Amino acid sequence: MGDTHLAEIPGGWTAPWSLEALKDEDLAVRQCAALGLSRQPDERALPALVEAMRSDDALLARLAANALEAIGAAAVPALLDVMENGPQAVRLEAARTLAMIGDTRAIPALFNALDEDSALMEYWANEGLERMGVGMMFFKP
Repeated sequence: MGDTHLAEIPGGWTAPWSLEALKDEDLAVRQCAALGLSRQPDERALPALVEAMRSDDALLARLAANALEAIGAAAVPALLDVMENGPQAVRLEAARTLAMIGDTRAIPALFNALDEDSALMEYWANEGLERMGVGMMFFKP
């Protein structure tokens, strides 16, 4: 639980500790590490955070997605890969995260997500497209 306090210390020196803590056997330690990385994002954590999004623990998956959101544009390629190749629950977290980041590279993936049979996926795809100013566009056939 100490990582949440360490993440409040300015300077970013806690990132290596958080990266190591993402590998800990204790779920609570991994959760705290993901929370800490959402407050002090570090691109070096991208692979570990994507892996943490695959966790069966919904809280760890959400905290990892939040940390990827905090990383921002640098996380988009990894999130797009998850959208293309990940299981449904992980893809949903990726769609939410892409919607919150608002990077235009996600537009094709979010448009594709509109065709899925999932109200939550449709919601986050619409949310992301709206945030980027491309929601409710109509095209002539």
